[in-house]
Amino acid sequence: MSSAGPEGRKKMRECDGLIDSLVYYIQGTTADYQPDDKATENCVCILHNLSYQLESELPSSYAQNIYTQRKNTPTNDKSLGCFGTRSRKAKVKQQDTLLPEEKSSPKGVESLWHSTLIRIYLSLIAKSTRNYTQEASLGALQNLTAGSGPMPFSAAHTVVQKANGLQSIRFMLHVSDPSIRRTAVSLVRNLSRNASLQNEIARNVLSDLVSLLPDSVQGSEVTNETTASICYTLYNLTQNSSQNARLLLNTGGLPKIMIISRSDNNMLSKASKAASILLYSLWSHTDLHSAYKKVRSGLVQTLNLPSD
Repeated sequence: MSSAGPEGRKKMRECDGLIDSLVYYIQGTTADYQPDDKATENCVCILHNLSYQLESELPSSYAQNIYTQRKNTPTNDKSLGCFGTRSRKAKVKQQDTLLPEEKSSPKGVESLWHSTLIRIYLSLIAKSTRNYTQEASLGALQNLTAGSGPMPFSAAHTVVQKANGLQSIRFMLHVSDPSIRRTAVSLVRNLSRNASLQNEIARNVLSDLVSLLPDSVQGSEVTNETTASICYTLYNLTQNSSQNARLLLNTGGLPKIMIISRSDNNMLSKASKAASILLYSLWSHTDLHSAYKKVRSGLVQTLNLPSD
């Protein structure tokens, strides 16, 4: 039922006691060290589906009921709404000033983005051995951190700073299941959009992301999508930070990105485009030009690439 679409999700979110029961159950099994319980897997999968497009599907009336501005937040800027604006500058300002304060006892749909549930997801990611439980937990966090309003940015801060979740997510980047890896990368990509978290994310997982980049342009569609997502994540982490760009250079990422960008395989076009955008952004760090040129020169000689 939770996979039925927007109307199905709406009905289930409005069902009195349903979300509370699901959260209560997985909170209990997590506390009892039973992360591989089959019913827990089912509950997490339902919650994963109910968190899909959550911010955009919630009625606007929730804005006043769910979020309360911090006392030191300016309130005279009418362009800043609880669920975001079209203005990029407004979004940046909103990201910095309108992180919502949580209710101490959330009920129903409010529980879906509460830090209590976010911590449960991270615990299941770290402790469960069931692939579906891990993927659903990662997917729920991916859903909660998607979007540009205060809800996803607050969820991102909880994951990275309040719950110290990067280490658990980092481990998921190296599991054998490609679907779990792809979901973990997509989650990191969402987290990396938050400028205030980018340096911490780079310190913890940038080298892991580089290690996932393929050494050649061959791969499946899943690999192509994952590679593209990694490149966009690296773009977020490096576009405004010469330090992070240097870290990318020092971890051996540049030759891989150059090779991926040169692919003319239709199946790999997403990855090739993402790699090209990343390269263009990296070139904006003029203090690294000489280092870039050395890497490129070595790659041209090794692979007999054109010198242009």
